[in-house]
Amino acid sequence: MSQPEEAEPVIPDGATAAYALAEDDGTTVAGPTSPTQAAAPPTRSPGIPRYLQIAGGIVLSLGALLLLKEFGSTFAPMFLALNLMVTAYPLHTWLVRKGCPSPLSAVTTALVVFVVLLAMVAGLVWSVNETVTLLPQYADEFTGLFNWFIDRAAQLGFDQASLMQAFKSIDPNSIFSAASSVLNGASGFVAMLAILVTTLVFMAMDTSGFAARIRIAGATHSRMVTGLVSFSRGIRRYWVVTSVFGLIVAVLDVIAVAIIGVPLPIVWGLLSFLTNYIPNIGFVVGLIPPALVALVALGWKQALVVVVLYCVLNFVVQSIIQPRFTGESVGVTPTISFISLLVWGLVLGGLGTLLALPMTLLVKALIIDTDPRARWVNAFIASNPGDAQGAAQQAEL
Repeated sequence: MSQPEEAEPVIPDGATAAYALAEDDGTTVAGPTSPTQAAAPPTRSPGIPRYLQIAGGIVLSLGALLLLKEFGSTFAPMFLALNLMVTAYPLHTWLVRKGCPSPLSAVTTALVVFVVLLAMVAGLVWSVNETVTLLPQYADEFTGLFNWFIDRAAQLGFDQASLMQAFKSIDPNSIFSAASSVLNGASGFVAMLAILVTTLVFMAMDTSGFAARIRIAGATHSRMVTGLVSFSRGIRRYWVVTSVFGLIVAVLDVIAVAIIGVPLPIVWGLLSFLTNYIPNIGFVVGLIPPALVALVALGWKQALVVVVLYCVLNFVVQSIIQPRFTGESVGVTPTISFISLLVWGLVLGGLGTLLALPMTLLVKALIIDTDPRARWVNAFIASNPGDAQGAAQQAEL
């Protein structure tokens, strides 16, 4: 007579959740011996209190920021080089698929990055030189504008003598001091450029074997590699979309100021394109010079038209159209974008304003996207939390 099969023990919902959680963490949980034992909550060893974990995280974050600030002059150009190579990496893979040897494809990709970087630096130097050459031609107009400002300030109750004395305090010694500061800044720019170029050279040497390294790392640390791949896609889309829409805005700005009659329209278009990489306040930086030149060369009405056109173009293109193309890969809220600008500008200096969003995306990828328990933070920092959650679930699959 055959023995009846033993019925499988029924595990309550709480135990089922414990099994699922243990399976997700990769740990092994022994099966329950009785329903009573299964229903009992698992005992947990006492750990670090929550408030100590939060305090420790804050201290470590501040320490990391101070360390980055100390070595920001070296880290910032290296991180910029990483951004440029990651953005240009699809060119390398396309050339390899077309039959180009991998080392030759890596060299070609690096040369393209060098050419683009050289063109941007040359354009910046040319625009500054053209602006410096133009300003002396309107010395009388600037003097008249200065006198008008002093008169209006006196009418508002300010002491005219005190204002004049304050402006007269700008003596030759202070001018020489300012010139020395500019020279020091130029030498720092050259040093930064040297670090950037050198890093690009060594990264180009590693490009051909990068895909194999990613596969090896992904075999044991899939979540971390998934986060880094997501970061790479995010910054690639960020730089490409920002460049394309910056070029569109620059062309529209050139047409607008040329119609108005502002001198050097190409210079202002190039300045608008370069400052477009600075989030939130970039267009304001690119607006001030052409507005001032329009004020002294054409009058306040034309200057007001320049301001209005810049504001309208920036709002329509960068605030309405551009976010539809960046998607969830660069989707942080405007508040987080502005805080990123302040924090990374303070930590990494002027170059940090260009790298503000990529740095935020890197922190998000390493701390939030790679840890399922921390992804709830996306509900507060992502511009579209639903898309961010769906992308995270897709990455898990």
